[in-house]
Amino acid sequence: MTGVILLFFLALLVAFFWNKLRKRTGLGISSKTWMGAITVFVVVVALLYANSQGH
Repeated sequence: MTGVILLFFLALLVAFFWNKLRKRTGLGISSKTWMGAITVFVVVVALLYANSQGH
């Protein structure tokens, strides 16, 4: 369970910096961009974990 909490925290941190970068470049920020960044991060980390475990 601790790994899921850490994954969610890291996803929020990555999404925060991703949206900060988007705002700095003049692009819009909405709830869709937050959820998109979080989802992409979680999927990539899950795929990397599965690849390292040989599943």
